[in-house]
Amino acid sequence: MTLPMSWDEWTRHDGTALAARVRKGELTAAELAKQAAAGIAKVNPALSAVVEVFEDAIADPGSNGANPDGPFAGLPFLMKDLGPTMKGRLQEMGSLIMRGNRATSDTFLTGKFRHAGLNLIGRTTTPEFGVCSSAENPAVYITRNPWNTDYTTCGSSAGSAATVAAGVVPIAHATDGGGSIRIPAGVNGNIGLKVSRGVFSLAPLMSDLTGLVSIQGCQSRSVRDTAAFVDACRGPAPGEFMPFWTTPEPYTEMITRDPGRLRIALSHQWGEYRATPQIATELARVGKFLESLGHHVDYALPDLDFPAAFEAQTACYVSNFAQVIGNMLAARGLDRPPADLIEPVNIRIWEAGRHNSFTERARMQAVFNTTSRGFGDFFEQWDIILTPITALPTPKVGTTEYLTISDNPSVADWFGNLWRNFAFTPLANLCGIPAISLPLATHEHGLPLGIQAQAKQANDGLLLQLAAQIERAIGGKWNSGERPGVHVTNG
Repeated sequence: MTLPMSWDEWTRHDGTALAARVRKGELTAAELAKQAAAGIAKVNPALSAVVEVFEDAIADPGSNGANPDGPFAGLPFLMKDLGPTMKGRLQEMGSLIMRGNRATSDTFLTGKFRHAGLNLIGRTTTPEFGVCSSAENPAVYITRNPWNTDYTTCGSSAGSAATVAAGVVPIAHATDGGGSIRIPAGVNGNIGLKVSRGVFSLAPLMSDLTGLVSIQGCQSRSVRDTAAFVDACRGPAPGEFMPFWTTPEPYTEMITRDPGRLRIALSHQWGEYRATPQIATELARVGKFLESLGHHVDYALPDLDFPAAFEAQTACYVSNFAQVIGNMLAARGLDRPPADLIEPVNIRIWEAGRHNSFTERARMQAVFNTTSRGFGDFFEQWDIILTPITALPTPKVGTTEYLTISDNPSVADWFGNLWRNFAFTPLANLCGIPAISLPLATHEHGLPLGIQAQAKQANDGLLLQLAAQIERAIGGKWNSGERPGVHVTNG
């Protein structure tokens, strides 16, 4: 099969550059889709990252609703198999019980994607209902890390992260309820922004208030692609339950300027959860680098009750996911989750959370409030808090303590295991603040280690400005210019 570009040329382009070539008439959206489909065919046998390719969207992007006049001009885009729905397409959420589940309509954000010129060409893997840290159930699929296929991609935006890292597409859909954009970005060497509340709509099924911790977004390999994605896809649906906010100028313009001198706090221990010495050393090295860019860097930490915050976050997940599972059961006329169709930890989460009272939920909300105020006070003195994305090295495939196929009888203990590794990401969801993972460091086993920057509510643009400043300073060479072992340019 003759492709429009060599793989080296393909991966030298980000999404913005490919869209520019389409607008100039040098390439067509159909040619881009054909190349992306060939990339999936090339790497997916090793990675198991893409569930389904939409052949009609490859053959004719216009028929798939991609607006040719949108900023992305028909760029191929993979959708995580969770969250926004596509009319007539399957959405199976990584679960056996959802096999054959076909959406009857587009959600509001799906329409925004199409209007932005994104050609939605397929579905990527996710753990069941997005609950755990890896898309890894042998009965469904096992998604592997392109840097070393013995290791997991983490999750829950597993397949999207792997395909972007492997050079298949420059940008893909992701979601984040506690780190599910940033964690896989961090362990796959991508850029992953979790926006503030009030940016991307969850309509019509949820709002930012009912969803509370869930955020939409993307995986990418360039800061300007992430900035363009937010610019094009943000905004409220009619009847939103809470206000959405806008920026004085588009992020694509804002990132062309360096930020001023920032006050950057480093931290590698949150409550009882502490990064390994090697990860702490990598964080310190990145701190020195930011000092060389002119920023003030020191160690500091918000004054929070960390144990209470993590307990409240666990309570939120348990009650949220119990409701999700309960709704699925009700739609199927079932009284309880079938053990052969729903994974063991998710059944235990349903059992633990299905009778949660309003009083318990209000107690949780009170901790959300005090935690958010604590971060708010901290950001009066500091512009950024910088942490590693994970506290521990990336797990190998088959590390069941992090998976919903675990036999751990205690839901609380199972979540405690997650927090030991993924402590630094979920409180941004709890507080609704922005956070970005940048591929600036390396684990002791050689896999990428994301460094996370967090800022106060609605300071998403500042995070993107800092990321763009870093990107310019390193000559665009994220991951020190290295590429994963499984990559479209290999073989």
